[in-house]
Amino acid sequence: MILGTILNNVGVGINIVTLNGKTGEVLKTGYFDMYSGAVEPLIEFLKSIEIGSVILVASFDEPASKLNEEARKLFEELGSSSIKLVGFRDNWVFVGGKGLTMKSTFEKYIKNEESKNKYDNWPELIDIDGCIPKLLE
Repeated sequence: MILGTILNNVGVGINIVTLNGKTGEVLKTGYFDMYSGAVEPLIEFLKSIEIGSVILVASFDEPASKLNEEARKLFEELGSSSIKLVGFRDNWVFVGGKGLTMKSTFEKYIKNEESKNKYDNWPELIDIDGCIPKLLE
């Protein structure tokens, strides 16, 4: 387990883990409140990611209120193709990497739509599985 309430390293907004792309070692974790927090710590975190790192991202509750163009662009540079769509209380999970030359295939996004939501004011949960290749030299 890398993130969780038991580890006390998750929160409302955007939850992130960075891994060494060669070894899988956890480098950093962080969570960023995009409803009542500030976007600047998220931007600093994204800018500090080293080339060759893998990034795991999961939204919780509200991921988008404070997201600005700079933060969205940084996620795009990590391989996201859905970040421009992420809005109020949408669900979004993403696996990308610093230095990617293509868009990630490990990304899912579900829009918060009252008529389609599974859980009252929130869309259904998202699950991603698969094998993430190691960074080869």
